[in-house]
Amino acid sequence: MDTRIKLFQGDITFLLVDAIVNAANTSLLGGGGVDGAIHRAGGQAILDECIAIRNKQGGCKAGEAVITTGGKLPATYVIHTVGPVWNNGKNQETRLLANCYRNSLQIAVENNIKTIAFPNISTGIYRFPKTDAAYIAVDVVNEFLANNTTLDQVVFVCYDEENFNIYKEILETV
Repeated sequence: MDTRIKLFQGDITFLLVDAIVNAANTSLLGGGGVDGAIHRAGGQAILDECIAIRNKQGGCKAGEAVITTGGKLPATYVIHTVGPVWNNGKNQETRLLANCYRNSLQIAVENNIKTIAFPNISTGIYRFPKTDAAYIAVDVVNEFLANNTTLDQVVFVCYDEENFNIYKEILETV
């Protein structure tokens, strides 16, 4: 495992990193789970920039990512990515979830971001199997870091103990 990968259990909205990633929905207007928490903690500035992005490009598709201010968050930026809704693997969910991580990391590099934190994308109401999602996340981040020296730290943030234990086990064996 790349030593720049860290694991944290807790609330992503409290992290002091350059960027946190939001598991957004296609509307970019906030929702439940981590998306709602980020919008509430970050305030109106995040929503205003999301509305501007929607007006320009019509939202955000699964697997894609966009960047906004962090508003009132400790993080300078929020990278919003839309994870796939799990449909038993029938709609390229694995590829789309990998693209969430890959595209978020690419946006981070393009914006000179050195530290980035990811939530567990698509494992809540989108029902992506948690272990499968964790393996995808770790694999994509490891692969990206192998070819990139500009990022100093990538943090996987698990709100709940179940996801934390899944990531801990995977990271110990990689």
